[in-house]
Amino acid sequence: MMKFRFRRQGHDPQREKLKQDLFAFHKTVEHGFPNQPSSLAFDPKLRIMAIGTKSGAVKIYGAPGVEFTGLHRESATVTQIHFLPGQGRLLSLLDDNTLHLWEIYQKDGYSHLEETRSFLLPGRPGFDSANSPPSITRITVILLMSTCDLACLGTEGGGVYFLELPGLTLLEDKALYQDEILQSVPEDYKCGKALGPVESLQEHPQDPAKILIGFSRGLMVLWDKSTREVGHVFLGNQQLESVSWERSGRTVVSSHSDGGYAVWSLAEGSPKSIQPVTSTIPYGPFPCKAINKIVWQTCDSGGHFIIFSGGMPRASYGDRHCVTILQGQTLVTLDFTSRVIDFFTVYDTEVEEEFDNPAALVALVEEELVVIDLQTPGWPTIPAPYLAPLHSSAITCAYHISNVPLKLWERIITAGGQQSPRASSGNWPVIGGRNLAQAPTQRGLLLTGHEDGTVRFWDASGVSLKPLYKLSTAHIFQTDCEHNDSLNQSGDEDWPPFRKVGCFDPYSDDPRLGIQKIVLCKYTAKMVVAGTAGQVLVMELNDEKSEHTINVAVMDLLQDREGFTWKGHDRLTPKNGSLSFAQGFQPTALVQCMPPAAVTAVTLHSEWNLVAFGTSHGFGLYDYYRRNPVLGRCTLHPNDSLAMEGPLSRVKSLKKSLRQSFRRIRKSRVSGKKRVNASSPSSKVQEANAQLAEQAGPHEVEMTPVQRRIEPRSADDSLSGVVRCLCFADTFLRDAAHHGPTMWAGTNSGSVFAYALEVPSQEKFSERSVEAVLGKEIQLMHRAPVVSIAILDGRGNPLPEPYEVSRDLAKAPEMQGSHSVLIASEEQFKVFSLPKVSAKTKFKLTAHEGCRVRKVALVSFASAACEDYSENCLACLTNLGDIHVFTVPGLRPQVHYDCIRKEDISGIASCVFTKHGQGFYLISPSEFERFSLSTRNITEPLCLLDLNRAHDTNCLGNCNFSATPKLNQANGTHALHGSEANHSPASSDRTPDELQASFSPTPVDSPNNSIDTPLDTTGEITAEEVKDYLVPSEEAERNLRNVSEDEGRSPGILIK
Repeated sequence: MMKFRFRRQGHDPQREKLKQDLFAFHKTVEHGFPNQPSSLAFDPKLRIMAIGTKSGAVKIYGAPGVEFTGLHRESATVTQIHFLPGQGRLLSLLDDNTLHLWEIYQKDGYSHLEETRSFLLPGRPGFDSANSPPSITRITVILLMSTCDLACLGTEGGGVYFLELPGLTLLEDKALYQDEILQSVPEDYKCGKALGPVESLQEHPQDPAKILIGFSRGLMVLWDKSTREVGHVFLGNQQLESVSWERSGRTVVSSHSDGGYAVWSLAEGSPKSIQPVTSTIPYGPFPCKAINKIVWQTCDSGGHFIIFSGGMPRASYGDRHCVTILQGQTLVTLDFTSRVIDFFTVYDTEVEEEFDNPAALVALVEEELVVIDLQTPGWPTIPAPYLAPLHSSAITCAYHISNVPLKLWERIITAGGQQSPRASSGNWPVIGGRNLAQAPTQRGLLLTGHEDGTVRFWDASGVSLKPLYKLSTAHIFQTDCEHNDSLNQSGDEDWPPFRKVGCFDPYSDDPRLGIQKIVLCKYTAKMVVAGTAGQVLVMELNDEKSEHTINVAVMDLLQDREGFTWKGHDRLTPKNGSLSFAQGFQPTALVQCMPPAAVTAVTLHSEWNLVAFGTSHGFGLYDYYRRNPVLGRCTLHPNDSLAMEGPLSRVKSLKKSLRQSFRRIRKSRVSGKKRVNASSPSSKVQEANAQLAEQAGPHEVEMTPVQRRIEPRSADDSLSGVVRCLCFADTFLRDAAHHGPTMWAGTNSGSVFAYALEVPSQEKFSERSVEAVLGKEIQLMHRAPVVSIAILDGRGNPLPEPYEVSRDLAKAPEMQGSHSVLIASEEQFKVFSLPKVSAKTKFKLTAHEGCRVRKVALVSFASAACEDYSENCLACLTNLGDIHVFTVPGLRPQVHYDCIRKEDISGIASCVFTKHGQGFYLISPSEFERFSLSTRNITEPLCLLDLNRAHDTNCLGNCNFSATPKLNQANGTHALHGSEANHSPASSDRTPDELQASFSPTPVDSPNNSIDTPLDTTGEITAEEVKDYLVPSEEAERNLRNVSEDEGRSPGILIK
């Protein structure tokens, strides 16, 4: 008999209020290094720094935890940014030639960043704008006067324009054009040539009325804006790149396109036309690249600093990205691995100070930010508390651990401190603003696996993502990296004196080293790291250096299966003999899967000393205490030849894949025609449902939403044997009276394998080995890939982690009532009772929403209103970038948010959920976006900037600001805030009736109750095939008899 599920009319207000206390979606902060930076600025009064990017973002940083992010409405490159010192205002120039004024304002006790004005420089008056090239008024350089009331704009046409600040009003009568300048230039210098674009504008350090204007051709003039006269003319013959004043105003240094710089003296009685005192090509005599920027700074200890970027010899080192520091006879060439964008120095800006005394050099390069301590001998690097280049090697996987014990935290920090002995002890120079966010209530650890075989540990407790420790696995294997290092060292000469700085190194010595999966037990400090070539490393944290041999075990996952030949890459060869390891995580055992395919799943149970791992060929179980392989199981289908080619192989069977695609299309057409048969029982049921819905009307009764037809996947689909998930659990598998250790594995073809494990007691670990017996085998009808498996106790709660109960860190699981297993496939979630494996409840996500599951996690949501109340829920990310939250085990949909753009495949693939309702995903190769699904658990910047504004009397200061939502990131989606975030689910595109149907209140107060959630049989029947290998023979015969009797009835859950 078919069952209909009717939903009650109306919402439960109490439940809706509770949902608002539990769930709210916010995109909170972007961790890492801005993608494709294009400009840099520093406010010496407020001690804050700004970075502009090619996507139009403006990011301001101060002390750790002080961060502001803004995004221009136009996604154009930010070519220049300039602070109005001390005012909390910022002027940005985009490559579409528009100027934008940003302002940090205070609201509700916190500071916010907002764009307030924009400006486009019009064409020159008197010129035919239709015929003159638009580049004439293209802005090339900006100078903000020290009085902060005027901005000077140099243009490509050689003119200088003036803007009143902060109103961005053009002062047309003060504009300065080239023909006015040329009147003061000697005739023999003119030669009929134009001066070119304005390359530099610099205010005289002692006389604010005078501006040094540098033109591309090489000419520089000192212009007095009050008298509109040229005081001095600096006759340069080389193309000008950059100009800098010495603090006293008596010396000017200019850099040029030939790789040289010139020093000019400006004394009291200097003539109007000035020639350079000295001209030097530091890396000559051979042709050199241009010096793009140069800075001259004085020091009270004697010996001024000259710092410049570029200038390398073209033939020998033209591909190097360098910044040179020169003081007296000391010269150091800082060698970066990516292009230099800009740099600045942090120095004394007070007027009464006689010397600059630079404290630090801050260099922004394309892939990282490097800070050099200029006050410590040797000029070491100052470690950055944020802006770490996450992508120093490409990120391949991520793993998050919540509530890290203090002892483990301190041990990791100590090990990390030993890895950078050359780092400066100097203070971080960018310290503006105050962080008002509360101290993190728990320690969060984010682990990232990388292409070069490293695992990096990050402090993810707060707003700033801080590096703690780096683990490398490359030295365990025989690779070419040692050979390359020795070549590089011997090839480097004494001149130029290169010094490698920064940690960005995108080149991997061997792609097989890439880390694919990480799992860490926070109570025992045991970790498992698995890689691209089938290597599974079992590691343990050691507070001392050690030297030992790694135990190597090889596991053949094909199990002598005939007809398969691995065509992919070879395994990594481990080094022989005893190896030395530094303090930190050290490998104790290496399990090599054969064939050496990438590891696709891994899990660890430190209490049982077991690690399970899976590849595209099968899964294995390893006892790392006895160093003994326990189990190997092949999951390949006979036609699954694609799994033998490997990810690094270029051999792809295009003909076969096309054939399979056409076969699937043909199947779907045939099955579609069959379903249209009007005499079939299912079509009659659907007609009856439609009639019933029409008679009842929308206000009287509401039916379950119409479901999409889902075609079962073919059993011979390629890569059907890929193991997608693994888990350990102490549960009921044999019968309802006895529970014990089990291992579960899910595959790409919708198969679930459950093994009963015989694990000896801790006293007998060394005497007895672990044994595994296949208990049950479940085949999902549609063969959708199994994304996750979780065991729920008698109360419907997830089982605690190993050692949590024994250390009184979690409640003991309910072992009296029946347990259940939650199986999440790409198409639906389903809860089965144990040990019989009978279906209890399900939710067909693909049928209802038309999307597929990509990531799943069990999350504990704490209430913002009641400190002691929390709910366990299932968080799910789909291939459309949506996040859905369901109750457990009732599988009732709670909320639904748009999180990631559906086109952003890498962002969806990189998403990681935390256990308390937050998550991370990559919005670029170098940035994680952090988001929160929890009303209570939010990590976001809350900071305050103390400002001193002298120009708040105008209308700008009286503007009524309202905090706007965070706009689109370079690779994100719109973030919901306030009431939008609490709508359930996707209220923006659903009718009130659909909203009402999205949640049906339970007859019991508990949201976990699943009594009135019967299996939905109005649509397509879903039958699972369950093979039980542990039941007695009499029960098996009885089950077979029941199956034969059921064949004449309407199909339901099929038990074999």
